[in-house]
Amino acid sequence: MKSFYFSGQRTFGNRGCEAIVRSTVGLLRAQFGEIRVLVPSVHIERDRAQWPDAAAAGVEFVSAYLPRHARYWVNLQRLPLPPLKRMGWPFAMPGWLKEQIAGVDAVLALGGDNYSLDYRIPSPVIGLDKLAMDLGKPVILWGASVGPFEKEPDFVQPVTRHLARMDFVAVRESASYGYLTQTLGLDNVVQMADPAFTLDKEAIDLAGFWPTGTNGILGVNVSALIERYKRKEQDLRAEVADFIRHAVREHGLGVLLVPHVNPLKGQHAGGDAIYMAALLARLRDLGSAVTMMPNGLNASQVKYVIGHLRFFIGARTHATIAALSSGVPTVSIAYSVKARGINRDLFGHEDAVLDTHDLSMPSLQGRLEWLLREEPALKAVLAARIPQLQDAARQAAARIPGVLA
Repeated sequence: MKSFYFSGQRTFGNRGCEAIVRSTVGLLRAQFGEIRVLVPSVHIERDRAQWPDAAAAGVEFVSAYLPRHARYWVNLQRLPLPPLKRMGWPFAMPGWLKEQIAGVDAVLALGGDNYSLDYRIPSPVIGLDKLAMDLGKPVILWGASVGPFEKEPDFVQPVTRHLARMDFVAVRESASYGYLTQTLGLDNVVQMADPAFTLDKEAIDLAGFWPTGTNGILGVNVSALIERYKRKEQDLRAEVADFIRHAVREHGLGVLLVPHVNPLKGQHAGGDAIYMAALLARLRDLGSAVTMMPNGLNASQVKYVIGHLRFFIGARTHATIAALSSGVPTVSIAYSVKARGINRDLFGHEDAVLDTHDLSMPSLQGRLEWLLREEPALKAVLAARIPQLQDAARQAAARIPGVLA
């Protein structure tokens, strides 16, 4: 029985992380049969409650390595001092972590976009994966968007050397593939699809929260994340509310607000649901035509809900992947390279991408008009392309046995 450690994973509060873990476990089980998978968690009981059948799939939740000094070190590396950019993770790893890594056959580095500068220099992640390499374990960067790193020029060479040590780097879209192979010159890169394209759905009762609409249901996902990119004078939430009002009154659509990143039960940090609750409050005059999905659903349940929509417009990458892989015509509100790459690979163009900097009532209205106009063509492309992307994820999994001792 083969065993794996999923580095880069910490919580299922982000349903996208949960989707990657669940779908990757499914791909590994299809490849190897019975397996053992160590999934790091900052709160094991909460993550286990999200996936009650995890143990039956071979999953064992273990404590995530997240030392208190990680935040201070990552912030320190923001200073304009070249030696700091090149230092990586200079701290000794605990014995219990070394023991866990030593006991597995391979490490899969998950997280989707951990190997980017979206969350500053990813020193702790690099440190853990380097530990596995130093212990002689195969390390695979799995289903990721990677880079670019040029905003931190002194970091480019160290991270390139680190990525070159991996057994292979499996990226989920062509933008990352081109960057790694052409800009960084790496030769251990393969292109796959995000593993979440293969995520199974879990049926739930929709009756308690499904909106009314005479012309189908539009799903909308926005969060505080989009506020980073607005114009200074812009009331972005008001513009989104005006757009939703337009969708209901002019097109007869019901609208379901879809939170996708939310703290698990017992946690009180902000999430998509808190941001969109204020949006929902602006739309009370529309009654049951606008509702919000419960924020405690797991990733498979969320995908089931999204799969019942007519259209979807969303900012969270894995909310859009849940929609696209369910055949739902989708517009991606893009704040990074990953949405552009995924859409380009799927459709051959970026017509379904709305840049976050361009987000407004008129741009959203224009994208909805485009969805209505292109609906048959989009559904036909999705019906043809999604099985191909799912197969690309399986083909990447089929490469893993070749790197195991």
